[in-house]
Amino acid sequence: MKDIFDSESWSDLCAMVTASGIDLEALAQETGAIKRRRAVRDAPTVLRLALAYGSGLGSLDVVAAWAEQGGIAKLSKVALMKRLINAADLLLALAARLMVQRAHIDIPSLGASLASRPLRLVDASCISKPGSVGTDWRLHALYDPVRQRFADVELTDAKGGESFERFAVVPGEIRIGDRGYIGTRGLRHVVDGGGDFIIRAGWNAFRLQHADGTPFDLIAALRQANRVGSDRIDQTVLIEDRHHPQPLKARLVAVRKPPQAAERERRELRQNAQRRGKTPDARTLEAADWTLIVTSLDGVAADDILALYRLRWQIELAFKRLKSLGDLDLLPARGAALARAWIAAKLIIAALIGHTTQDFLDSPPCPGGNGHASALGVAPV
Repeated sequence: MKDIFDSESWSDLCAMVTASGIDLEALAQETGAIKRRRAVRDAPTVLRLALAYGSGLGSLDVVAAWAEQGGIAKLSKVALMKRLINAADLLLALAARLMVQRAHIDIPSLGASLASRPLRLVDASCISKPGSVGTDWRLHALYDPVRQRFADVELTDAKGGESFERFAVVPGEIRIGDRGYIGTRGLRHVVDGGGDFIIRAGWNAFRLQHADGTPFDLIAALRQANRVGSDRIDQTVLIEDRHHPQPLKARLVAVRKPPQAAERERRELRQNAQRRGKTPDARTLEAADWTLIVTSLDGVAADDILALYRLRWQIELAFKRLKSLGDLDLLPARGAALARAWIAAKLIIAALIGHTTQDFLDSPPCPGGNGHASALGVAPV
């Protein structure tokens, strides 16, 4: 993003934000980003300073000197830091709004019942400050695997747990998550919002019932499938919900893994247990033979459900791009308040790059545009 430093490119970037239907000044007032209009008089200037800091121009001292030399703003290192801290909510709100733009197109490769439904992958990534040995921040995200871009984000501290409840549900949406999203509140949040969920679960993640309310023994069902030589289980179940008087209706899809994959997982389970001085549960080792999916989708082929779940790797790659190409893992700020502003600036840069790349892919010489091309949500320029 080095081109943001010349005036012509900066004008183009501001025009891109305006074209997205975002009133930057109104958003700044709503989030309290500018309390006193001295030195920094408007929201675009705040954004320019934040992107300069987030893009790697240099330290706060360097950015302050650059701003003064360029006639952008005259302020000290401390004043700049305070401006960025005050602007963190503005920057996070702007990042979320930019990322949600143009977030859905049809999916030609799945059945007709799924082709027009929005897909959203959900995951979170840990961010640590310099010298930290643990997690200081957690970036929660919704990701559109069709457009290959983030659709929404939320930044929390290390205590912010993973949950489907963090993001509003679009009616018809199919939300896909891993084992961290098994909470029944989150699953009901998706269903009550008019969507469906697909999650991978452990054998003991839920207390399951048959459709008639009698207990469902998942391990017994897997053993029965082994005895009859079946490679798949696909049946309706009820999930007990201690937060709700009625169980949640769902569907269990279990598919046998290739022997090599199953043995690799068992080896990892034993190694992890050994490091903790424990012995893995025999039932956990048995269940390692299977991929266990729980979904609210009904009337959809099991193969399509598995194909949708396998899209999860895309959000994992997107987080890796944010860290490896966007340097999201090179957090320079030690203070929590300034770290929020720096992370938000990184997300804005990623969103703007994604928009620019998609505009390029959608333009001639491609006949009729390139509506199905993948937009790189985080890519270097």
